[in-house]
Amino acid sequence: MKIAIASGKGGTGKTTLSTNLASYLAESRKVVLTDLDVEEPNSGLFLKSELFFSEDKYKMIPEWNKVDCTLCGECQDNCNYHAVIQVVDTIMVFPELCHSCFACSELCPTNSLPMIPQKMGELQHFKTKNFDFIESRLIIGEEQAVPLIKQTLDYVDSQFDKDVVKIYDSPPGTSCPVIEATKDADFIILITEPTPFGLNDVILAIDTMKELKKDFAIVINRFGIGNDDIIKYCEENKIDIIAKIPNQRAAAELYSKGELMYPKIPEVKAELEKIVKYLESQVL
Repeated sequence: MKIAIASGKGGTGKTTLSTNLASYLAESRKVVLTDLDVEEPNSGLFLKSELFFSEDKYKMIPEWNKVDCTLCGECQDNCNYHAVIQVVDTIMVFPELCHSCFACSELCPTNSLPMIPQKMGELQHFKTKNFDFIESRLIIGEEQAVPLIKQTLDYVDSQFDKDVVKIYDSPPGTSCPVIEATKDADFIILITEPTPFGLNDVILAIDTMKELKKDFAIVINRFGIGNDDIIKYCEENKIDIIAKIPNQRAAAELYSKGELMYPKIPEVKAELEKIVKYLESQVL
């Protein structure tokens, strides 16, 4: 019931597909859409919703207590991320590098590095006419997306049962945030565009999903521009292309206004129907 929409790069249409697919599915099913692109969530721009719940999210960071510290160096030796270092008679903590693993704190023989909460972002739960929408947003200057993505997924799992279709609007690329957003999904939709850049980056995404041993399929957005290299690649590698969303000026105009496409563009609705039929045969 967990469907992640991802891509090898930004700007391919993840949010467009996520919002339109969630809205379309919600006409006949219980759906929750979650925007996991916590560095720049924008699914909410296309949804008319009311705020239902909001809470700050924190990560745990060590704080040096020099009173009992013997400067033994255990904390520096045990930190794999170089977030804690000893400089002469001082222990320095770099919150930007800390992964909240608790190693320095738990293994400190004098308990001189207690973990304290530090705000990293905010989670908001909205209600739309037909479905729930959740997004999280990192505060400015916060560098690590993974802890907030994990806490957001935990919130979704705690609030919604297995009968609800969970759609994840994932971060772009193939780095740690994407891994966190897709690792527990039942199926991955990789959306791309028929250009050389689109092909290069979707191949990286495909390799990532194979490494994670995830079932996936391809959706081509802006179909009609570029070339057929992606189609040829998928045919040669026996990868399913489940929809081809046409490149239309009307789609761009609706997008620029923050409106959904499928209610006004029959061709887009037809492609969504293809996606749903494919998903029904796989996971729904």
